[in-house]
Amino acid sequence: MTYEKPGAGALDYYPCRYGASRVTFRGPRRDLDRPYVVMLGGTETYGKFVPEPFPALVDSATGLRVVNLGVVNAGLDLYLKDPGLLDIAARAEVAVVQIVGAQNLSNRFYSVHARRNDRFLCASPVLRNLYDEVVFTEFSFTRHMLHALQALSADRFEVVAEELRTAWVARMKTLLASLPCPTLLLWIGDTPPPMPGRRSDLAQNPLLVDAEMVAALRVRATCYLEIAPSAAALARGTSGMAFSALDEPAAQSLPGPAVHRQIADQLGPELLRLL
Repeated sequence: MTYEKPGAGALDYYPCRYGASRVTFRGPRRDLDRPYVVMLGGTETYGKFVPEPFPALVDSATGLRVVNLGVVNAGLDLYLKDPGLLDIAARAEVAVVQIVGAQNLSNRFYSVHARRNDRFLCASPVLRNLYDEVVFTEFSFTRHMLHALQALSADRFEVVAEELRTAWVARMKTLLASLPCPTLLLWIGDTPPPMPGRRSDLAQNPLLVDAEMVAALRVRATCYLEIAPSAAALARGTSGMAFSALDEPAAQSLPGPAVHRQIADQLGPELLRLL
C-alpha cells in the first residue's frame, strides 16, 4: 500500500496493527486494555492526506479514547472476514460504522481481495456469461471494472448492481448484529442518500448505496448521523493536506481538514450523548 510509505510531502501515518490481524491501520497504536470508542470505515475514516482526521479530532475534543480502524478503500469484507477486528469492535464502548460503498465486497458475480477490498480478483461464471465479450483479466480494481461494464450495457449492469446492493445490505446487517455495544451509523457524502433510480449513478459516493438501503439499516443501529460537508468547508479544498505532487489528483477528490473538522464537530457530541 503506497500510502503507508511517506515520500516527499507525504504524511507519516504511524502504521500499526492490532492483535493477530494482518491489516495495517493508521497510528499511533492505542491501548485496548482501557475503555475506547472504535471507528470502522474507509478512506474518510482513515484520513488519507489529512494530518488530523476526524477520529483524532473527536479524541482530543471529547476526551474519549478513539481507536481508528478505518482503512483506505475498505469494504465490509475487511471486517467480517477478520474475527480479531470484530472482537476489538465488539469490546468498544461505542462503535462508529461509516457507510462505505457496495462495490468492494465479494458476491456471486466477482471476488475481491480479503484485505484490499478494492482489488478485483476474478469474475464468476455467472458474470462471464452475462458479459461474455469482456476479458476480465484486464481489470485490477472494482470501480474500473464496474464503469466498464456499465458503459458496455446499462441494462445488464443493473443486474450486477442489484446483486451488490442486496449483498451489501445483508453484510451490513451482519456487521451491526455482531456488535453488542451501542452503534452509530455514519453517512458522509456531498448529498444525503439518494433515492433509488432506474440507472445506477457511479459518480455518487458511497457507491451504489441509496436511501432505501440506509433505511433498512437505521433501525438496527443505536443512532444514525448524516453529514454533508458545508460549502465553506468544501471551499477550503486541499488546504492543510499533506501529499506529494504525484498524489495531488487523489487528494483533490478527498475531504480536506476543514471537512474533517466539521465531521468531528457533529460526531463528538453524538458520541457523548450515547455514553
